[in-house]
Amino acid sequence: MDDFNLARARASKKRTRIQAENEEKILDAALDAFSTYGFRGATVDQIAERAGMSKPNLLYYFRRKQDLYTAVLQRTLDMWLTPLGEMNADGDPADEIGRYIRQKLEQSRAHPQESRLFIGEIMQGAPLLDQVLKTELKEIVEEKAGVIRGWVKAGKLAPVEPVHLIFMIWATTQHYADFDAQVSALLGSGLADDQVFSDAVETVTGVLLRGILPR
Repeated sequence: MDDFNLARARASKKRTRIQAENEEKILDAALDAFSTYGFRGATVDQIAERAGMSKPNLLYYFRRKQDLYTAVLQRTLDMWLTPLGEMNADGDPADEIGRYIRQKLEQSRAHPQESRLFIGEIMQGAPLLDQVLKTELKEIVEEKAGVIRGWVKAGKLAPVEPVHLIFMIWATTQHYADFDAQVSALLGSGLADDQVFSDAVETVTGVLLRGILPR
């Protein structure tokens, strides 16, 4: 069983409230350590200290550092796939796509560390993500691409290649997390500022929808 399936199997087991809370606390600590030091630089001792628990207690939940890293990546991917999965074929395309863009920007605003860690894994060739990208991610992208094709066929959207549209949404929304230092340097603040966030939602949504709505 690969690391992602191990992480999913662990998550699927019935856990007590305390166990679930401890796992989330550990994953938050692991995210902080991996984002600061990278996978190779971070240690289980650092993660345990950040989680406020002993190393043996942490190892009760996750056997290896790689298990922690994999679980953090899986949690991030699950978070990102949730709003895409909610895209409703029966809804109005402008509303559905606009909602998705806003949700992605909200994720970039609230979870910049996750985004930067994830992109770091991708830039290394996705050694731990390769199979899940080719299965879980590909399946949901193909499903929602079918939804977009349905809207195009019904005349509700201008002709557009759906997967490339999804790529564009990812690129523009995750830019605000992955390049937060650049955004903040140029604007004086990143998405944490309400006005910057509002301007980003309005601009990204407006430009993308004007490009794909029928005229």
